[in-house]
Amino acid sequence: MAKTANKGEWSEIYAFLKLLGEKKVFAGDGELNKIENLFYPILKILRDEEKTCYEYALEDDVVIVSENGAELLRKNVADFLNYANILLDVIRTSKGAFTAPLIEQFMSEIHCHKIKASPRKKKDITIVIHDLRTGMTPLLGFSIKSQLGSTSTLFNAGKTTNFTYLVAGHDFTDLEIDAINSIGTQTKVRDRVAEIKRLGGTFKFKVMDDPVCRNNFILIESCLPRIMAEVILESNLREIRSLKEVTDAISVRNPLGYDTIYNQKFYEHKVKNFLVASALGMVPHTPWNGEYQANGGYLVVKDDGDVLCYHFYDRNLFEDYLYCNTKLETASTGRYEYAKLYRGEDGQLYFKLNLQVRFK
Repeated sequence: MAKTANKGEWSEIYAFLKLLGEKKVFAGDGELNKIENLFYPILKILRDEEKTCYEYALEDDVVIVSENGAELLRKNVADFLNYANILLDVIRTSKGAFTAPLIEQFMSEIHCHKIKASPRKKKDITIVIHDLRTGMTPLLGFSIKSQLGSTSTLFNAGKTTNFTYLVAGHDFTDLEIDAINSIGTQTKVRDRVAEIKRLGGTFKFKVMDDPVCRNNFILIESCLPRIMAEVILESNLREIRSLKEVTDAISVRNPLGYDTIYNQKFYEHKVKNFLVASALGMVPHTPWNGEYQANGGYLVVKDDGDVLCYHFYDRNLFEDYLYCNTKLETASTGRYEYAKLYRGEDGQLYFKLNLQVRFK
């Protein structure tokens, strides 16, 4: 039966074929430009199938080896690059979910049956690279992100990613509260925040609603709950979505009162730590111990077909990529129960905002 998948899922197969066809992967900078003098030779790629694992070793040919070490097949490297280019054309010209029969036939020949890695894991592909600077040949897991399909989320929304703020500064009447909560514009979250502020209301971060997510944030940075609360609020007050731009604005306001005399980038550094953790291992409602699943970093499939490597060893480049290419997104207010002004059991007024981060 033909396999149906979307552009992002087929991009994982494209990256797999492209890397084997080119036998190396170039690093990228924060603006998704190829760094011509920084690349990693690929020695082998490992693929987990349903009940076994196959090794695709790069010699003169691609040598496919079974889990017990038996050589199954040798294929010319050029074949992989040829089918990668064919698949790229199919991805570009297709819409929604689609099949690629010619690619599936080649996949079957090379013992490649699954299109997408398990959604429960951060890593999509496992590669042995040769680091020319250290001489090491580590086995690394990478997450694959693609510009060929719809953008993916980095940090997923849920009720577990709600932040609660105390609203003070104005004695809101029931009529005013009802009027604010009835705002139903397409930008209703920002508009409700703006109306609260217009009436004289002020927002003070109270708590992250989910204790597991809160502990994960504190593990990354003890002050991260407060910083991300300020980021979300700033985004809605100033109508800025770019995470870099919002963080820059927070840095100028300096709500945590850091000593900035030496021009140290406190907010940028801590937000980058959050992004790296979200990219490589941390999810909201699962206790996290600081270990990275995708311990290699990211592979990015660009819209021109280039595959760039953001290697965790080159952490500054990886951080810059995440920082410059992510934005805050407004999730469903009804589904995640936020963006309403309400009176708590203590009689004080509260308002929830939600955190979701998506690639641009």
